[in-house]
Amino acid sequence: MTGSRPALLWFREDLRLADNPALKAAVATGQPLICIYVFDVESDGLRSPGGAARWWLHGALAALDASLKEHGGALHILRGAAAPIIERLATETDASAVFWNRRYDAPSRAIDAAIKSALKARGIDAESFNGALLHEPWTVAGKSGTPFRVFTPFWRAACAKGEPAAPLKAPDTLVFHPHPKLAGAVALTDLHLEPLRPDWASGLRASWTPSEAGARAALEHFLRNNLAGYAANRDRPDMASTSRLSPFLHFGHLSPRQVWYASQAAVASGASKASCADLEKFFSELGWREFSYHLLFHHPDLATDNFQSRFDAMPWRQDANALRAWQRGRTGYPIVDAAMRELWATGWMHNRTRMVAASFLVKHLLIDWREGERWFWDTLVDADAANNAASWQWVAGTGADAAPYFRIFNPVLQGEKFDPDGAYVRRWVPELAKLPAMLIHKPWKATQDLLAAAGVRLGETYPQPIIEHEAARKRALTAFGALS
Repeated sequence: MTGSRPALLWFREDLRLADNPALKAAVATGQPLICIYVFDVESDGLRSPGGAARWWLHGALAALDASLKEHGGALHILRGAAAPIIERLATETDASAVFWNRRYDAPSRAIDAAIKSALKARGIDAESFNGALLHEPWTVAGKSGTPFRVFTPFWRAACAKGEPAAPLKAPDTLVFHPHPKLAGAVALTDLHLEPLRPDWASGLRASWTPSEAGARAALEHFLRNNLAGYAANRDRPDMASTSRLSPFLHFGHLSPRQVWYASQAAVASGASKASCADLEKFFSELGWREFSYHLLFHHPDLATDNFQSRFDAMPWRQDANALRAWQRGRTGYPIVDAAMRELWATGWMHNRTRMVAASFLVKHLLIDWREGERWFWDTLVDADAANNAASWQWVAGTGADAAPYFRIFNPVLQGEKFDPDGAYVRRWVPELAKLPAMLIHKPWKATQDLLAAAGVRLGETYPQPIIEHEAARKRALTAFGALS
């Protein structure tokens, strides 16, 4: 075996051993493996990961390397533009083939095409696979063959294709090239992914285990404890009612196929007391993820261009102070501020409060949705090229199947409905913790005596609202009306 030509396995957003089609194909060759990861922030158009995602990536690569070492191998890390690195390594190692799992943004697709063309010209096999989605974006289309623009018919068509392929088991045995010589290989620490001064990641470390094992544990916990009641409770940020699987899916510690089949098995076996409605609702959230990738594949400028071009004339405001107040959770609206502080502390935010916080930026403050998309890209551990952009456009009313622009969340009513006892606000906005539930979402309505008893000094310990809701609503509707 030591004289065999190796198979090069290129890890990307698929940092796992189970249900990894590229790994399976590489193992099937019978050739010894060389496992690599390329940290690419140089290729044209490729978006550099944000700070929170970089922190996650450090832990994820360390965990994958540890898993490979348990099988007798290692993960070799390189830095630079992926295409020339892969082409060079394939030649220098005399690789028989290169295997990887696909990504769906336009720059990554261009990289894949360039690598395949170059390798095949040299007589080296190059194969890529679907390791990230239930269905490839080009396989779900309307009767006319055109891409879907509305979620419900998209998901109906996707479900009509039948069950997704069953997930693959992790290989029992892996055989590695004994002493690969990879010019340009670097240590993980050379990527400088973790923050140093200041080290702002303590809350992330306390909240997450970025690894395949951490993903399995998170999935098992969700299925055992929170899938039951998911349909009724998923909008409650004061409850542990959602899966929190999004970063594990983004980095590929889990595949959606694994999540799909594990959820079905948990309900069928009785390990979860979830109802059919719970399971259907959870699957539809996987469907929204698929829809976001469908949109990104067919509309590659999703993070920069309005999906609906009429919003190109939207009179967005430039307001650095208001943007900063929103980013730091100092808007004076407790549910918005709690959401933004949860994001800052943990690198994650509950789905309901993502919508409320995003709507506040776009509609109350009339600030371009792209400012919010960029902030989330930098601060979310699950920042994802498809989901982040599609979700921001959905909230802003500029996207596919979007919430209408004139749907403007009232942050007080949203807080009272979905955080009725104020537990979410008390956790993330502790300066308001002693206010009664009936006032915690509108502290400016409290009497001076109540504020004093709660230790709240509006404008000092907690800000006054930076804009009044009804005034913001009227301004947003006026701006929207100007587009007609």
